[in-house]
Amino acid sequence: MTPVTRFAPSPTGYIHVGNLRTALMNWLISRKAGGTFILRLDDTDRERSRQEYADAIMEDLDWLGLTWDRVEKQSLRMDRYAGAADQLRADGRFYECFESPVELDLKRKKLLMMHKPPVYDRAALALSQAEKARLREDRSGYWRFLLNRTRIEWTDGILGPVSIDAASLSDPVLIRGDGQVLYTFASSVDDIDMGVTSIVRGADHVTNTATQIQIMQALGGAPPAFAHHSLLTGPQGEALSKRLGTLSLRDLRAQGIEPMALLSLMARLGSSQPVELAHSMQDLIDGFDLSSFGAAPTKFESNDLFPLTRAHNQSLPYAAMAGQIRALGVPDDLADRFWAVAKDNITVKADLAQWWTLFSEGAEPLIDPEDEAFVARAMALLPPRPWTAETWGQWTTAVRDATGRKGKGLFRPLRRALTGRDTGPEMADVMPLLKKLRPAG
Repeated sequence: MTPVTRFAPSPTGYIHVGNLRTALMNWLISRKAGGTFILRLDDTDRERSRQEYADAIMEDLDWLGLTWDRVEKQSLRMDRYAGAADQLRADGRFYECFESPVELDLKRKKLLMMHKPPVYDRAALALSQAEKARLREDRSGYWRFLLNRTRIEWTDGILGPVSIDAASLSDPVLIRGDGQVLYTFASSVDDIDMGVTSIVRGADHVTNTATQIQIMQALGGAPPAFAHHSLLTGPQGEALSKRLGTLSLRDLRAQGIEPMALLSLMARLGSSQPVELAHSMQDLIDGFDLSSFGAAPTKFESNDLFPLTRAHNQSLPYAAMAGQIRALGVPDDLADRFWAVAKDNITVKADLAQWWTLFSEGAEPLIDPEDEAFVARAMALLPPRPWTAETWGQWTTAVRDATGRKGKGLFRPLRRALTGRDTGPEMADVMPLLKKLRPAG
């Protein structure tokens, strides 16, 4: 069977690394087997869903290269959900309830005090038609799905065999009193109608999966294969949820993180495979193995993205960077040499700007007081322009002979005087690119 997978974000905010993990796994499953990947916008929350967020989701996925085969919007399928609800009512699997949030909370607390699981007591099933009519005059009813109180079992693609006793679950609310169709219901209908064969999502959805299996079966559909990946934590094992606002994909992009670095980490994080920089989308696809992922919480550290970004950027050929280098104002006759010299000294592409500023405008010299006389004498020995790759060696030899300095005591003060830095490219490569020198002091 050709796989059909989906990524179903709610357009109520920007997607973050946790969302990406889900999207990427589903995308890789479909692409590895030549299947279909659906981007489905779960936008039934009319108050919080925004077109700007929907646009941002597509922009982020496009930036990453996670192409989709079609887009679906739940807000355009309300008639279908109404029909599915009517089917469940006719089959006796949907029932109307009227308890307020306060009343439900009191019931839960009472059960907990009695050391019983806080499962809804199905009191609404005993209401007569007259009682329902009277309650509707005061409040809107909401609709629950009547679970069959049997064991719900499936073989999870990551967790292995899962068995949940439906008697331990409350009948889920599927339609609110204001008519909003909730995620558990709309997603079940969509996954049936759209022929979804595989769903990978976070471990926090395991209970949802149990109820959705019964909902799908009640609607006459066959549940897809499910897999639940571990949840991300911070580097010390702390819950990551509070930090996700600072880990949106657009925030990471603004920091200069490269798509392939981010995808390489997320495609292996939490698996038994080592994290390695992939060089193409096909590398990611070929190396993906869902069975290699474990159930234990997975530590995520955003700083891990920078070494991968550095490795990616430093591997790029000049042709891939020519446009950006030209935009910095680097003359065409120096551009390829500039990239060859600067590339091994950047992490993010934005770092190139500071190197061109140094080469074209000079840097503020860094000179320790004890080196002032030495540097002044050395600068008097600096050969006239044009400088070549041999200039550094010729100059430092002349300075050594004149001052007797050697090794670090010779080279470090001269580098700092010319570049204002303790480290950087080989000075033999820097000299031909230095257009200006700033005077000391």
